[in-house]
Amino acid sequence: MFIARQPIFNAQLEVYGYELLFRLNSQSTQFGGESSQGATAMVITGLFESGLENLIEDKIAFINFDEIFIHSEAVELIKPDRMIVEMLENIEVSNNLMERLTDIKAMGYSIALDDFAQTYQTYPLTPLADIIKYDIMVTPLDTIVDDIQAGLAQGKTLLAEKVETRDEFLEAKKMGFTLFQGYFFSKPRIAGRSFRATPSQIQYLKLMTEIHADEPSFDRLANFIEQDVTLTYRLLRLASFRAGSESIGSIKFALSYIGLREFERWISILMIHEFSKDKPTELIKISLIRTRFAESLSKRAGMIELEHDAALMGLFSILDAILDQPMEVVLAGITLPQSILDVLIKEQGILLPIYELMMAYEKGDWALVEAVAEALKIEDYYIYHDYRESIKWANNIIGNIA
Repeated sequence: MFIARQPIFNAQLEVYGYELLFRLNSQSTQFGGESSQGATAMVITGLFESGLENLIEDKIAFINFDEIFIHSEAVELIKPDRMIVEMLENIEVSNNLMERLTDIKAMGYSIALDDFAQTYQTYPLTPLADIIKYDIMVTPLDTIVDDIQAGLAQGKTLLAEKVETRDEFLEAKKMGFTLFQGYFFSKPRIAGRSFRATPSQIQYLKLMTEIHADEPSFDRLANFIEQDVTLTYRLLRLASFRAGSESIGSIKFALSYIGLREFERWISILMIHEFSKDKPTELIKISLIRTRFAESLSKRAGMIELEHDAALMGLFSILDAILDQPMEVVLAGITLPQSILDVLIKEQGILLPIYELMMAYEKGDWALVEAVAEALKIEDYYIYHDYRESIKWANNIIGNIA
């Protein structure tokens, strides 16, 4: 079973909830080779087995239902404050369905209409809907002005999906949409902006350069760290946690205790956190999920010697959006292994399959996930397991560095 998530933002670019994207297994069709009822039932069961709070944290889940599964009692396994019932766009509307949705609303569940392209005033499910989702690639904003005004007048929450640019986000927001879904937040805004590193950010770049020197010096690294009291404190805290009862007497000893590779990973995470302070929190969260996920996938693929490079590749894969610069410009200021530069700038090289699998899973492109996983000889079970564990790990890291 595959389950991925896609963030849904409010107008302040805070995560409101996550739409859950799912598929059962390698032999599945759209609904896992079974009915959609069976697929959604397995997803809900899987959410309980893996822990719903792990996958969606303290947010709300948007889960797709069709006219068959909506009648199952399994709908009620997830509490109304944790789930939006999202009705698929191709459902067959009947009196039986209308009655069921009326009952579900009475239980406290909110109902969303997915990919809405019907006639707003006459579609029978419109009065029952709390949220109406418009795919703005299928129904462009300028073609649904009347529907938007009608929906707002009736107190509907409007959600724009497939939002790919910041201009689209701003236009939809101006028109009255309050929820947004798409990859607009993870793309760089390059026009008219140049990156100027702060003194603190320069320290991180110096550290990365020294780490990748032909003969890195713990003395020079310690000197850079000691110039930043916050960085010094964080390093000593990390080393003390690792050392337990053993005393950590100096920055240099802390570095030698942690090890160069682990220090590079840790300093890279702190650097990403420092660079992303004026960006949506979801960006750094995705960066952290990717670093752990890519590392796990490389291990599963037997690429043990590249797991460190894969981890850094995942971490830096969204740096262009964080700094609003093209990836080749961003990475020009950071000394990294060639394997990482090849995949993030040229989309080629030995790490490309790991990158493709990571990105395809995140987007719910299950056909590509299965093709790349088969080529890498990674079983389906491990991919979802590692993705889920990556989310858990990322949340723990954010809690420690916030």
